[in-house]
Amino acid sequence: MKIAAFDIGGTNIKWGIVTDGGEIVDKGSFPSRVQDGADQLIENVQHKSRQLKEEYSVSGIAISTAGQVNSDKGEIVHATGNIPGYTGMKVAARIESAVGLPVRVENDVNCTALGEAWRGNARGVKNFFCVTLGTGIGGALVMENNLVPGASWCAGEMGHMPLYPGGLTCTCGNRGCLEQYASASALERQVEIQKGRFVSLPEFFEEVRNGVAESVRIFETWVDHLACGLQSIVHLLNPSVLIIGGGISAQGSLLTDAITESLSGKVMPNHFSALHVRIAGKGNEANLLGAVSHYLDNQ
Repeated sequence: MKIAAFDIGGTNIKWGIVTDGGEIVDKGSFPSRVQDGADQLIENVQHKSRQLKEEYSVSGIAISTAGQVNSDKGEIVHATGNIPGYTGMKVAARIESAVGLPVRVENDVNCTALGEAWRGNARGVKNFFCVTLGTGIGGALVMENNLVPGASWCAGEMGHMPLYPGGLTCTCGNRGCLEQYASASALERQVEIQKGRFVSLPEFFEEVRNGVAESVRIFETWVDHLACGLQSIVHLLNPSVLIIGGGISAQGSLLTDAITESLSGKVMPNHFSALHVRIAGKGNEANLLGAVSHYLDNQ
């Protein structure tokens, strides 16, 4: 059986043809064009779905998307202004009616976790927390092999845990949220402020690897902020694995070793003894795989 999977983001929409065994047999992407609004975005997904249905004889459609998602109904409960008009969008119903195939929809960070549980670095792990570091910080919780959606479909919002009450203003309207200090964009911002010029993150991490003192100091402060947030997650939930995703996860052991070292001085010994920090192994494919995993579990 083949499933057409989509990962809807603010810049691009990735697609893949995925077997029920987790093999991606083809994939591609096209621009989200969010400036055209949510209705046009969904029409673009409908159009591509019809093409994939004809070309690959897919049995269904699995969608990973930004926003808080009622996965039972396939609706967007809440979305930021990154996709105008997306809040309240009945994604599953709209695409099902246009394409004539069953559709399942899940939040993108939840899909990262599901993809890692199915085919990635959380395979066989019963209790783990998945963190994605990008413009903000997303989180997803798996306990006893089950994704925890929360009472209103928004569990795991780690980025909006308070780090510095009264601190930097966050996009959510509060002040001092973790993602204002520990996201990838926060790191990029601090690098520019402290160096007085823009430095790309790949260039910055090369400086860290080469032992440039100023860059090492900025990196260590950023890791300390991130570890403060993860400390609360570990103490509250006692996961055995933390999965680190997002583009910044390409830094591999530089990142996981630094996080582990910082956590070792913050987390109580019994919590730390069971803990492993891992990079998301499936990278950009995790969301496509997670969407299909969700589809297969909810046929």
